[in-house]
Amino acid sequence: MKSYRFFPVAFIALGLLASGVCFTECTNQEWEPLYNGENLEGWKVYCTLADKGKVYWTAKGDYIEANSMGDGDHDYFWLATEKEYSDFHLKLKFQLFKSSTGNSGVQFRSSFDDSDTARNGGWLNGPQVDIHGPIPMRAGLIYDETEHVRRWIYPSLPDWNINADQAPEAAHHTELYYYEDDPEVWNEMEIICEGMHVITIVNGNKVTDFNADGILNDKLHKIRNSGERGFFALQLHAHDELRIRFREIYVKGK
Repeated sequence: MKSYRFFPVAFIALGLLASGVCFTECTNQEWEPLYNGENLEGWKVYCTLADKGKVYWTAKGDYIEANSMGDGDHDYFWLATEKEYSDFHLKLKFQLFKSSTGNSGVQFRSSFDDSDTARNGGWLNGPQVDIHGPIPMRAGLIYDETEHVRRWIYPSLPDWNINADQAPEAAHHTELYYYEDDPEVWNEMEIICEGMHVITIVNGNKVTDFNADGILNDKLHKIRNSGERGFFALQLHAHDELRIRFREIYVKGK
């Protein structure tokens, strides 16, 4: 068992330093809990019309769990906050299972499109910080789910494909922990946004640090009402058999 896996003080300090002491508006704010530890009050599930009535996201005491193990017959499912943010510092913990090969992630500055022209009859537009348990180097990279974009934006790639040699060097230093190795271990993530400056940190490793100007604030994102302001969302990828848990979800921001 590794003695350095729990490092809340150092973890938060690293995030603050990495972002230039968070950002101007949030440095004196209190951390706001986004999960009350009891139920999904303040959250909303988004999915396609065909999947209405299916339940994959549940509150389980001090954590939220997505569980679609044994059931890949579904499209995308998102659990989103009702409150929106623009500039913010988000921190959370997540737990992974080796038995789960599914993909997840944390979307931010997102909006749901349920118009007649929406992709799949309902689509959540916005950038996503990836969490893919079987491939640690993807954790903290950013894929943009916005319609007519749908590609990796950090690193910048033309579509959803990504190979190890295309990931930034920092991504190869990310280590993830799994329930099967130690049920008490949780991974930690921070996402920090100030304007178009985006930073992600996974288990103390700064993975993403880039300027998204001209990307998250371009015409396509403005049309889809994403990229500059929106809600957070936890994702269950379409047709995936996923088990993942989230807890201690806190934000400073506006």
